[in-house]
Amino acid sequence: MQWRSALTFALAMGLIGPATAMGQDTRPGIAVWPFENGGSYGQDAEDFEALRVGLQQILITELARNGSMRVVERSRLNELIQEQDLGASGRVDPNTAAQIGKLVGAKFMVLGGFVDLFGDFRIDARIVDVETGELVKTDNVTAKREQLYRLVVELSTQLTQNVNLPPLDNEAALQEQAREIPTEALTLYSRAIFFEDRGDTERAIDLYSRAVVEFPGYSEAEEALQQLQR
Repeated sequence: MQWRSALTFALAMGLIGPATAMGQDTRPGIAVWPFENGGSYGQDAEDFEALRVGLQQILITELARNGSMRVVERSRLNELIQEQDLGASGRVDPNTAAQIGKLVGAKFMVLGGFVDLFGDFRIDARIVDVETGELVKTDNVTAKREQLYRLVVELSTQLTQNVNLPPLDNEAALQEQAREIPTEALTLYSRAIFFEDRGDTERAIDLYSRAVVEFPGYSEAEEALQQLQR
């Protein structure tokens, strides 16, 4: 499929609107590709496969707390990834990511991967300039698996530094740093997204519900659960 026809497809499917297509939203746009499982050990393989989309959504949520940026919704990006059959392995080259980024009106595309070595968890990320296809920044964060949420918060902060992206204001940043979401709740949430993507609504509802039980007040899981139960 040619990229021009892909743009037509995106407009027709409502994945991007006329304002986005014409560049009328002046905030810098950023999109997040599904993460690559770099090879993990010591936990159920299904949990790690689910983190490919779970970490993608969690990072999107954290970046979206910064109203000075326009963060592309995961569903909009994934429609194009599926249309182009690019998501099977999680791997993508910067040029292809940049082409997809252009279709959703992003200025930057985040590509990343993760690895868990018996509880030592590492997330790597790199930012591609959508206009040039160039790699403009790389980041990584490492900690124990139990600190997974803090890792994502730290990564979301680092990604906006020194790449002409506005930082999250100090008060909001402190609120995010003070928030504690157990890794078990994040894993259940990730698995729920994984099954929702595959159309298994019943399994997704069960997993979102379990995530809320694991962490009462987990607003992202609660909202996703409510959407599926309507």
